[in-house]
Amino acid sequence: MRQLNLPYRRLMFPAWAGILLIFMAAGLVGAFFVFTQGLEITNLSDLVPWGLWITIDLSAIALSAGAFTLSAAVYLLGLKQFQPVARTAVFIGIIGYSMAMMMLLMDIGRPDRFWHAFAYWNIHSPLWEVTMCVGLYFTVLSLEVIPIFGDADILKKRLPRVSFHMKRVHHLAPILAIAGLGLSMLHQSSLGATYGVLKARPIWYRPGMAVLFIVSAMVAGPALTVLASKLAGRLTPRAKINEELLNQISRFIGWALILYLYLRFWDVLAMSYTYEPGRTEGLNLLTRGPFAFNFWAGEILLGIIVPMIILLSPRLRRQPRLQILALILVVGGLVAYRWDTNLVGQLVVFDALPQGIIPFYTYYFPSLVEFVVGAAVIAFGLLAFTLGVRYLKVVDHTLTAGEEVELTIPDPTPVAVTNEL
Repeated sequence: MRQLNLPYRRLMFPAWAGILLIFMAAGLVGAFFVFTQGLEITNLSDLVPWGLWITIDLSAIALSAGAFTLSAAVYLLGLKQFQPVARTAVFIGIIGYSMAMMMLLMDIGRPDRFWHAFAYWNIHSPLWEVTMCVGLYFTVLSLEVIPIFGDADILKKRLPRVSFHMKRVHHLAPILAIAGLGLSMLHQSSLGATYGVLKARPIWYRPGMAVLFIVSAMVAGPALTVLASKLAGRLTPRAKINEELLNQISRFIGWALILYLYLRFWDVLAMSYTYEPGRTEGLNLLTRGPFAFNFWAGEILLGIIVPMIILLSPRLRRQPRLQILALILVVGGLVAYRWDTNLVGQLVVFDALPQGIIPFYTYYFPSLVEFVVGAAVIAFGLLAFTLGVRYLKVVDHTLTAGEEVELTIPDPTPVAVTNEL
């Protein structure tokens, strides 16, 4: 694949890192104001408590689903050829979950009490289950990335014994894959179930939400992994990609999009059969109101149909630019779905009186501090992946399981050179 010329590559990394650090610095300033002045400086309210930050949180978690999807394919289904891509997916996964936890820390209003869910159990709350699964799965991801850090050149040179023991954690990969699959599927579906049990928000109150959330994550997670790998391969020689492996995963994404389109279509169609206060008005907002373009163009046409055609056509899929475009559209369609789902259910509200059945409409647009902090978290994710490609070989499809873990502990003691014949 064609790469940039050497002079441009040398200038690109410091410029790119500098821009991301500027965004992160601005976000730290915004976070300081939120922590000191509270959520009142945002445009969140009692009627719309979940806004831009929760959309980034939901998107980051869904786009991290490549970790459990590809790890399950490698260690449970025995598709060992995808192991180098699973390495990339796991690294993207821990970045995504780190971003999600940053957003939650900003959004909960009392960040000093983030630990309460772990200490004071509320087993009847879907949010408690999500919190526990996210915390446990983040632990699993942390163990899965230890061999990646242990394989860093600087660690192998300066602390070879530490590097060796860190890479030995790779032997736990099958166990971690099983634990990660269970935990990730639980909370990916429970995120949808959290919306689906809220009867006061009629457009959310349906059992299919859990299924849609997990299927959309299983489509978009691998798409981001393949997209990040291909972009890294075009931008730096440090990334070594296997086009055939990525093409096979892209083909899987194309077939998965068919299932996702079917479920999304029937989910929306089923809500149009009868009139129900709140649900019908929310559906009108989604399909004929201010969210209509985002739904029909962003979710359905560009997010599902166009990439599905490209990725299922061998001739189109093997054109690098079209394949990258299709993967970008899949990722963008996932973000559009999370945004639509999150906002539409909150913009239709009811009177507090028991006999009030006429819905009212509210409005939400993120404030400047929400944009700044959200952009900073995204910049953190981009910078973390950039550093991983540059220094940790997270996109290197030439690695195999045998190369990742050495069989003997390297001896750091210098060997004396003699002149004996």
